[in-house]
Amino acid sequence: MTESIQTDIAIIGAGIAGVGLAADLASDFRVLLLEQESRPAYHSSGRSMALFLRNYGNAVIRALNGASAPLFDRPDAALFPNPLISQRGALFTADEAGLAHHEELLSQADGLRQITPDEAVAMVPILRRETLAAAAYEHDAQDIDVNTLFDGWLRKARAGGTQLMTDAPLERAERRGGKWRIETPKGEVLADVVVNAAGAWADGVAERCGQTPLGIQPMRRSIAVLPAPPGHDCARWPLVDGSAESWYAKPEAGKLYVSPSEEIPVEPHDACVDDMVLAEGLDRFAQATTYEVTRVDGSWAGLRSFAPDRSPVAGFSAAADGFFWLAGQGGYGIQTAPALSRLAGQLIRRAEPEAALLSIVERLSPNRF
Repeated sequence: MTESIQTDIAIIGAGIAGVGLAADLASDFRVLLLEQESRPAYHSSGRSMALFLRNYGNAVIRALNGASAPLFDRPDAALFPNPLISQRGALFTADEAGLAHHEELLSQADGLRQITPDEAVAMVPILRRETLAAAAYEHDAQDIDVNTLFDGWLRKARAGGTQLMTDAPLERAERRGGKWRIETPKGEVLADVVVNAAGAWADGVAERCGQTPLGIQPMRRSIAVLPAPPGHDCARWPLVDGSAESWYAKPEAGKLYVSPSEEIPVEPHDACVDDMVLAEGLDRFAQATTYEVTRVDGSWAGLRSFAPDRSPVAGFSAAADGFFWLAGQGGYGIQTAPALSRLAGQLIRRAEPEAALLSIVERLSPNRF
């Protein structure tokens, strides 16, 4: 490849953040998605246990959740042929040691209803009644169809002219002559704006662009796939979040998916399971339930990447012309993607953000650090 590709906006990373933004911008700009892997959504976006939990996260996340709800509730049928959400429910349980955490959760939440331990066991019969000290239920927690969301946005982006280039990691970039000159194994890209939507690799991309990293920290989280509990039809059980987030379990495709809820700081990589961490999490799950773990049918791990204050980063850097951050979504990337993609598009257009998000723009800015 000898000629440079010229584009208005080069988005680094074709996960849910990059593709959602491309879908928003494609009608007004030439957009190029650069993805280091051989296919998009390979890492965090493709390994999510996505649930739309309106009470999940800090105040900034909850504002993004609220602004994302309209797309999930009323999706464009032309883009999304299947419903994006389906009712699941979330059950929060606490033993004596987890009561303080439980009370804090209740004090911050809307739509979270305290229930009795007996009601919790009626919902999920494998819970050990003797260990339960408190429980609460969120009816409006919903499963998200990540594939439908991602595929719809990718179709919209491509229909607007967006190009997707895979196996094309950003090797280095510099601002010269009013353009970003981006080097990839497939050749040079010239762009007016670079969007750093590289997930766990966001700080590394910033450094290769000559920018100061923000401290975006990837955290590993694991999942074990267990057989359905013998003698129980668990298909419509809610997600169960154990005491002080020490484990959670969710029915999926006739199985029970259980996570240790760990947050282990790691370098960005193709995440794999730590067997010891997974075993410790399964032991906590087993102590809280009557389920005897005798077989694990599968497992995987993913990376959830957080900024130092655990709020996402979205906005132009004050230190470099045309360098836009869209990173640090943590474990909230799927459920906040509609609002963050829309807001990022408004900021790149230099348009006034919508009223529902205006109050958090400064709290998302990369210049807050």
